[in-house]
Amino acid sequence: MRPTTTEACTLDHAAIETARAERLDWRFKAVPDTLHGLSIAEAAARRPRVFTEGFLGPVMVLESEPLEHNLRTMSAWCAARGVLLAPHGKTTMAPQLFAKQAGHGAWAITAANAGQLRVYRAFGVSRVVLANQLVDPAALRWLAGELDADPGFDFCCWVDSVRGVRLMTEELRASGARRRMDVLVELGAEGGRTGARDTGTALAVADAVRDSPALRLVGVSGYEGSLAHDATETSRAAIESYLDDLRSVTISLWDGGFFAEADRVVVTAGGSAYFDQVADGLTAGWPGGLPVLPVLRSGGYLTHDDGFYRGISPLGSTPRITDAAPLRSALRAWAQVSSRPSDELALLTLGKRDASFDEGLPEPQLWRRGDAEPAELAGHTISKLNDQHAYLTLPAGSPVQVGDWIGLGLSHPCTVFDKWSLIPVVDGDTVVDFVRTYF
Repeated sequence: MRPTTTEACTLDHAAIETARAERLDWRFKAVPDTLHGLSIAEAAARRPRVFTEGFLGPVMVLESEPLEHNLRTMSAWCAARGVLLAPHGKTTMAPQLFAKQAGHGAWAITAANAGQLRVYRAFGVSRVVLANQLVDPAALRWLAGELDADPGFDFCCWVDSVRGVRLMTEELRASGARRRMDVLVELGAEGGRTGARDTGTALAVADAVRDSPALRLVGVSGYEGSLAHDATETSRAAIESYLDDLRSVTISLWDGGFFAEADRVVVTAGGSAYFDQVADGLTAGWPGGLPVLPVLRSGGYLTHDDGFYRGISPLGSTPRITDAAPLRSALRAWAQVSSRPSDELALLTLGKRDASFDEGLPEPQLWRRGDAEPAELAGHTISKLNDQHAYLTLPAGSPVQVGDWIGLGLSHPCTVFDKWSLIPVVDGDTVVDFVRTYF
């Protein structure tokens, strides 16, 4: 990790183009057989239409204009706030989208585990933040080889225990690693997830890193999202208190001389629910002379959603900040009505295998019949999902009939993308690209 570098990360665009040479076939659900045998790039160049050229329902699409809006909005907002962005790639696991984020200034791409890291490196992601302590011997051996083979590869991960530091050190030394691995002390909190629970533990972990011949301390990390789940004043106060603690631990480590080898001290936090508070907490309250590099890790902004993030994001449906335009949902699922067994109920060809349901059920928004343009659909709700069915509750006078298409807003993108290995990007109902995911 080179904390003095604020330039965006890079990817291997040739690897991305090579992946776009993959041939389409039955492995990709929803893709029409008329596109089978074509490469992903060739199929995109044909600009097929979702509703008239054989796409099988259900189909999940990314809407191109909201996607570009969100990329521009978050990039500009972070630059104005003075924070770097290392978006969490686990949301999409789509190198094409990582490249778009890097093109809009993303400093790094964040990963959650070694499997994701291998995907990132297959596509040449040049700077990766691994938001976990990495103690798996096989992963450490592989990573040591990656670092030694590529001097341009910047990497850091968390440490939150003295034992973890010892295990990492022993394995890296046994592997013959030539480069030291950059690490950040992770601060947790009671009721949270991982991380040292107090300053004393954080100092002990930092002391163990200082004694390690295989590791180098470059900053402090944390995650506030597990401490609150709404935007009430009580929840926001809990987030602010945690950020105060994160700042305090960083200052204590700085005063203790633990960052002697780092030109800049990376301080990073941030999911997609409280990034306004995180940006404030990472850019204010520092004593003079402490060279902080503030890094935000929000990933859900890219597609936003029509549920959880719409309700809690600082740039959601009730924005808490006014220095940027609200984010827009770029996700939509289309499913056909396969049955209308009563006046009050219709069943759709979409279920838990196709759409997220952990942070809210899909939201019926649009209705389409045949070649007609879609119309808004009010007063309809999804009451539950089975594996392959959605229960659509119909109000009196509903126009919905068997064979119609229903456009659904989705909640929590992190549990949508893993269900789709190839996703059409659309302008209206015209496919302008395809995005390949790697889960």
